Amino acid sequence: MGEADVEAVSAVRVRGWQAAYRGLMPQAYLDGMSVAADAERRRSWFGRRSPDVVDLVAESAGEVVGWASVGPARDPDVAPGAEELPAPRPTAGELFALYVAPERIGTGVGRALMAAGTDRARQSGYRALYLWVVRGNARAQRFYERAGFVPDGAEETYKVGGSNVPELRYWRPLSPCSPDLTSSPPDPTSDVPCARDAP
Repeated sequence: MGEADVEAVSAVRVRGWQAAYRGLMPQAYLDGMSVAADAERRRSWFGRRSPDVVDLVAESAGEVVGWASVGPARDPDVAPGAEELPAPRPTAGELFALYVAPERIGTGVGRALMAAGTDRARQSGYRALYLWVVRGNARAQRFYERAGFVPDGAEETYKVGGSNVPELRYWRPLSPCSPDLTSSPPDPTSDVPCARDAP
């Protein structure tokens, strides 16, 4: 993603929210979302974002049709020391966002962004990848589950338009010798080597 993509990414994000969160967030808030306002905030943020955050766009015939963002995990329980300065090198990543233009859902754009984001997370040395999904967003939950993510039991609520919106945290390992996903997520700071990676 380049700075020239900001407005197109904002359009994908705003339209994505309006389509995905109908019935899950206050309709007045969704109706009031503005691509121009989102782009203004995003432009200000774009130049200041951490170099560890990677933003990716999917294009079709020169048009931005999807956006994903991945970087170091923010939650202290999976990223110990993240609030400290200098922070230790993170061992868990987070998929901050993945949005596809509503008319492109089901065409492979989301899968391509997920694959590219997961590859970038592995290249950054993360051993696990986390994400948050709005409870009740069944389509997104199915998509993430097909990509190998499972809920890890963490939940949180945040305010949107004066209403509480609950979210569930999902995770997946990135190691070639992944633990059983039915068990609890591993400690991402563990230095126990993978037996299959041993010489």
